[in-house]
Amino acid sequence: MMNPYVIRKPVITEKSLQRANLENIYTFEVERTADKNKIKAAIQEMYKVHVVNINTVMRPKKKKRTGPKRMTSVSAKTKKALVKLRKGEVIDVFDIGGDK
Repeated sequence: MMNPYVIRKPVITEKSLQRANLENIYTFEVERTADKNKIKAAIQEMYKVHVVNINTVMRPKKKKRTGPKRMTSVSAKTKKALVKLRKGEVIDVFDIGGDK
């Protein structure tokens, strides 16, 4: 049994939905320590699909100023995985419907 906590959440943006519909590439935020083999196993187990290719991207930490005193807070580094599935397979989380 694979550790399902490797996958944090799907990234649902306008760009990621477009890539899911046109290129069959789905975007997920994953644990920073996860490698491609762990990500592939977790995706295949969670969504019952076949992964063809995975690209990973490390997103840098960002500074943000918030609050009445404009205090600086820093967001953590995150890792994003772009997962390409076998032709004809879909992940329902990314299906917004009404576009076909």
